Amino acid sequence: MNSRESQGMLLGLLGVVIFSLTLPMTRIVVMEFHPLLNGLGRALAAALPAAALLAWRRERWPTWVQMKSLAVVSLGVIVAFPVFSAWAMKTVPASHGAVVNGLQPLCVALYAAWLAHERPSKAFWLSAIAGSAIVVGFALQAGGGALQAGDLLMLVAVGIGALGYAEGARLARQMGGWQVICWALVVSAPFLLLPVAWLGWQQYLQQTQPVALKTWLAFGYVTLFSQFLGFFAWYAGLAMGGIARVGQVQLLQIFFTMAFSALFFGETVAPITWLFAAAVIVTVVLGRKASVRTAPTAPSAAASRAAAKPVRTP
Repeated sequence: MNSRESQGMLLGLLGVVIFSLTLPMTRIVVMEFHPLLNGLGRALAAALPAAALLAWRRERWPTWVQMKSLAVVSLGVIVAFPVFSAWAMKTVPASHGAVVNGLQPLCVALYAAWLAHERPSKAFWLSAIAGSAIVVGFALQAGGGALQAGDLLMLVAVGIGALGYAEGARLARQMGGWQVICWALVVSAPFLLLPVAWLGWQQYLQQTQPVALKTWLAFGYVTLFSQFLGFFAWYAGLAMGGIARVGQVQLLQIFFTMAFSALFFGETVAPITWLFAAAVIVTVVLGRKASVRTAPTAPSAAASRAAAKPVRTP
C-alpha cells in the first residue's frame, strides 16, 4: 500500500470517528423531533455553510453528468440514510442500530465493484465477508438472537446510504471530496425547503414546551459534523485509498459508537464487545493488505479543459 492509500485510510478513519456519534445524537433528537424533520432538516441546515463555502471558493457549477451523480449521492446520504436511520432510532437503541450499520462496508464494496469498476481480490472479499459476519454475530448476540423492527429500517438506510457513499467517492475523484457533499446539499436544498417548512410548522403546533438544549446541541452535531464536515474526510479518504478498501474501516464504527456511548451517556459496554472489536480489527488489517485493482481515475473537468488548450510557444 502506497502513501496515498495510507493517507486515504487515515482520512476514512477520521470520517468514521465523526460518524460514530451520529446514531446516539440522532436518538436524542428524535425524542422531541419527528424523524423526517431530523433527517431532512439537518440536510437543509447544512446546505447553508455548504453554499457559503462554494461561493467563497467560487466553485463552478457541476456538469450535467455530474449533476446526475449528485442526485444519486443525495438520495443515499441526504435522504435515505438520515431519514430511515432516524426512524429506526425511535424503536431501537443507538448501539443496536450501530451494529446493523456494520453491514455498510460490505455494501459499499459491492457498489464500488459495480459503479467504480474496482476489482477486489478473493482475499479481500473473504476478509470483508468475515468482518460483516462478525458484526452480524455480535448483533444477534446483543439482541438475544433476534432482529427487531427497527433493524429493517436500518437495513434500508444502510443499503441506499452505501450507494451514496460509493457514488460520492467515485465523483470525488473528479471534483474533490468536500465539493461533492457541498454540491449535493446545495442542489437538494430546493426540494427540501417545502417539506421541512411544513414539518417544522407541525412541530411548532404540537410542541407543548421549549425544545431542550441537549436536543438542539445533538441536532447541531448531526447537521454540522454528520451531514457536512464528516464527509470532507470520508469522501476524500475513499477517493484516495480506494472505495472498497477504505470502506472496510467503517466496520470499526460500531465500537467507536459504543465507546462514545459509554463515555458521554453512561452506557455499559460488556467485555465481550471488545473481543468482537478485536476480531473486526483483524479483518480490517487483512483487507488492508489484500489487493484491490482500481480503475484509472477519470480526469477532472478542469484538467480536461487545461489539456485541451493549445500550447503557445514564443
